[in-house]
Amino acid sequence: MVTGDDSAAEPPQEPVEQQPNEAPQLARLPGTERTKRFRPKFRWELIGCGLHGHELVGTDAAEVRPEDHFLVREADGLRWYRCLRCDSWLPMAPPRSPPNRFPPGRGEIRLPLRGRPLRNRYVLRLIALDRVIHFIILAALGAVVILFAAHHKELSGDYRRILNSLQASVGFVSSRNGFFRELTHLVSLSTTKLYLYGSAFAAYAAINAVEAVGLWGEKRWAEYLTLIEVTVLLPLEIYELVLKISYLKIAALVINVAVMAYLLWAHRLFGFRGGGRVDKVLRERDTGWGALERATPIPSQLPKPPPAAAAGSPEEP
Repeated sequence: MVTGDDSAAEPPQEPVEQQPNEAPQLARLPGTERTKRFRPKFRWELIGCGLHGHELVGTDAAEVRPEDHFLVREADGLRWYRCLRCDSWLPMAPPRSPPNRFPPGRGEIRLPLRGRPLRNRYVLRLIALDRVIHFIILAALGAVVILFAAHHKELSGDYRRILNSLQASVGFVSSRNGFFRELTHLVSLSTTKLYLYGSAFAAYAAINAVEAVGLWGEKRWAEYLTLIEVTVLLPLEIYELVLKISYLKIAALVINVAVMAYLLWAHRLFGFRGGGRVDKVLRERDTGWGALERATPIPSQLPKPPPAAAAGSPEEP
């Protein structure tokens, strides 16, 4: 699948009137401009190349054709290969015994993800990892509660004997607050309620597992499912935070609000900011060879060298 991005390939800009000796403006490529102090621009392509290396083609070709100038160029005995992800041009010596005569054609090249699609992949997979953590915790809780319900009578008696022993020996252990209060409440529940709670934990864990798989595969239905699940449980999280404040609850609330805001704003779910139609148009604009061509310096746009000094005039140092 061929893809691209808005941060790597800027849309065509309006022509700017230039002075006679002024060099034409070229496309702004990732990492070539200084970021603003309070508003840095995240370059997902540079992160991808830092993790996986540059995407170069034609390094095993004996000759370079004029139509290959999008991928590789020759100058002064060196070949400059273009990274198809971050648009960096890397100088390398020509291969000594190349197996191929020419670089591959466009139909043989699979373009890497760039910009918006690359950003979506990274962020959605981070959300998927968050869903995996939820799945592990909820699945473990469900299994513990169901196992406890299966041996409710025996474990309840053991728990009360241990609690009484601790209270007699230590003295300050109380079943009215803290960890022991939660355990005492769990022990006091009926077996039917325990099975219901365990089944609820298991069902919620299964939903998070489905979300994680769908988000890892960048499925839009998984984005909708995640947004609905986070939105429905948000009032409950706020209520729990009002009852008792803890750093873990605050962190969970912040993460869920960030996930909800990102999916709604960046992915335009439920028709927000134009909906899926606008999202598809922007993705197609940043995808394929068109996005690559917009970030390619054309020889006619390159700055021209200064004219040679007139005969008899003193040479500049």
